[in-house]
Amino acid sequence: MRIILIGIQGAGKSTQGNLLSEKLGVPYLSTGHIFRELAKEKTPVGRYIKEVMNAGYLISDEKTLEIVSEYLSRHEYDNGYIIDGFPRTLGQAKDFKAEIDSVIYLNVSDREALWRLSLRNDSGREDETLAAIRKRIDLFHRFTEPVLEYYRKRSILIEIDGEKSIEDISREILKKVGR
Repeated sequence: MRIILIGIQGAGKSTQGNLLSEKLGVPYLSTGHIFRELAKEKTPVGRYIKEVMNAGYLISDEKTLEIVSEYLSRHEYDNGYIIDGFPRTLGQAKDFKAEIDSVIYLNVSDREALWRLSLRNDSGREDETLAAIRKRIDLFHRFTEPVLEYYRKRSILIEIDGEKSIEDISREILKKVGR
């Protein structure tokens, strides 16, 4: 099973991705985690990613597709995966050639997302300053909402109320993907 999780920052993609991975027996892959790991590297790509993320911007479509495609070509993803944080733009969605079974949209209000993120911001992540979070929420509305419509037209978008309890969200996702 190949699933994409989409939602505003703080929607619970990581929580649900890990739960789904456990229930479905396929690996979970977070592009945010990949980018944060790469940003620690003292390489040109690492420095580029760190600067872009800390400013609250999106990594370029070309670079994102390159990195995601490289990860998904690994044997551990041969039998499926759950990926979050990708695609974030319509260009990424259109250029991503892998077959996708379902796209799960965890719908959470901006207010709820900001509240959740303010609670978790003890992690000290440089990309979670209030200014960076607000910019990423704005970017989600401008660039990622068209991705939702793209997948809706392909009849693979499943919209979930992301403001329910973790358990209720998980049950609803599993039911809608037929598990």
